Amino acid sequence: MITAIICAAGKGERAGFNRNKVLEELNGLSVLSYSLSAFSPLADEMIVVCRKEDKVEIQKLLSPYPNAKTVTGGATRTESVYNGLKEAKGEIVLVHDAARPFVTEKIINDCIESVKKYGSGVCALPATDTTVLAENGKITSVPARKSVYTVQTPQGFLTKKLLAAYEQAFIDGNEFTDDSGIYAHYIENPYLFTGERTNKKLTYPEDFVPAERVGFGVDTHAFYGEGEGRPFINFITLGGVKIPSDKILKAHSDGDVLVHALMDALLSAAGLRDIGYYFPDTDPKYKGAFSMDMLEEVMRLVRAEGLAPKNVSIAILAETPRLSPHIERIKQSLSEALNLPENAIGVAAGTNERLGYVGEKKGITVYATALLQKI
Repeated sequence: MITAIICAAGKGERAGFNRNKVLEELNGLSVLSYSLSAFSPLADEMIVVCRKEDKVEIQKLLSPYPNAKTVTGGATRTESVYNGLKEAKGEIVLVHDAARPFVTEKIINDCIESVKKYGSGVCALPATDTTVLAENGKITSVPARKSVYTVQTPQGFLTKKLLAAYEQAFIDGNEFTDDSGIYAHYIENPYLFTGERTNKKLTYPEDFVPAERVGFGVDTHAFYGEGEGRPFINFITLGGVKIPSDKILKAHSDGDVLVHALMDALLSAAGLRDIGYYFPDTDPKYKGAFSMDMLEEVMRLVRAEGLAPKNVSIAILAETPRLSPHIERIKQSLSEALNLPENAIGVAAGTNERLGYVGEKKGITVYATALLQKI
């Protein structure tokens, strides 16, 4: 039998909310609900350790989970986990922070298998940054990075052994920041298993911003008609690529309708203003401007928001010119500008079955979507 103790007794003051952060919504679900749904199929029993003030609200969240119950937490994490351990009926116990909502089935199963094989299993990742020890603002030592890990949850143990460690810690009056520390101090050095970078702990307000954000952009440019004094060129520009064309697009800049739609999609996903705000067509500075230079500026604005493209999808509606021979060059151009692999960029071109202004060869419309991720 497996017991999952889900720690939800904190105040979450660093998150800046006026209530427990695990009750806040993330993409329409409470933070706590993510952990409950992840552990429910794999644990025979779930014990949510919570503050007395949050118990009524949390019990409502437990209604879909008949194998779950609440236990009142303590003043510290050590005391809260101890309260949960005293109620645990499983031979194996997995302790998990509710503030890590993105735990996966693989992580939980790996934890269980580690406990079955070694008697313990602590979710951890190799450190990617150099870490140091310091006192009074000065570095005292620099551990070899290959031996340094950052510890996550869940952390799994044989219940009787972990309970014995906690009982001795209370006798000694010792406090620990997590279960691996208390187990190492009183029982033995626990085993690690590899976690996932997505299994992050939500601590600060910015952590509650969705990890991925979608934006949509659309732009249309008309072709010059007869007698309208078109420029003496025989190409249009799409995605920074010059494409031979008998018809030329009207524009204040270079008329790259594809890049303009993409820029609006990126700005929209980042919660910023549209391209007309940043690059007004009343400003002579942008007369004939190369749109790929403007895209570079949009990328700077997006990065300043702590975001970067994950993938983009672009649909071009044009009766003329024929675009299929140029799609790969467009993708290559955008790949460099967006710092994305080409397989993360979708570009499709089609006609409008001779309907409307596109079908009448009066202009081109481009639709673009962009998925941004936090960096």
